[in-house]
Amino acid sequence: MPVTDVQHDLDNLTLTITADFAAPVERIWQIYADPRQLEKIWGPPMVPATFVDHALTPGGRMNYFMTGPEGEKYCGYWQITEVDEPRSFSFADEDFTPNPAMPVSTSVYMFTEHDGGTRAVYVSTYESAEALQQVLDMGVVEGASSAINQIDDLIAA
Repeated sequence: MPVTDVQHDLDNLTLTITADFAAPVERIWQIYADPRQLEKIWGPPMVPATFVDHALTPGGRMNYFMTGPEGEKYCGYWQITEVDEPRSFSFADEDFTPNPAMPVSTSVYMFTEHDGGTRAVYVSTYESAEALQQVLDMGVVEGASSAINQIDDLIAA
């Protein structure tokens, strides 16, 4: 399994997930740069994603929805703030139309060479400890880990 560490820090309002992959940084970057590949790993296996817009550029936007087993849809978007291809990108994650009841995070995804492969560090920062606790209670660690763990199958194909 690629996920090697998960840390949440209510004092610093962060959730950090670390994963290691047996593929070069450029290959892991391609997954996030190509919406069709990203669809294969964004969201847990039972809640696949569809990206309807994909602009991995500073100021770009990536709109997506995830479809649950009963056909329910969960919409979200990333507003891309920074890109350092193929090393990192940052985004703010909200619904297509922001829902004030749902937490908002600012995330940084970083990819570095590690032991002949790639170490990915995913850091999400929330507006409050309550917002971070809300996503933890919603199962973000389990959902994100199962999504990230799908990368191994994709890079093996």
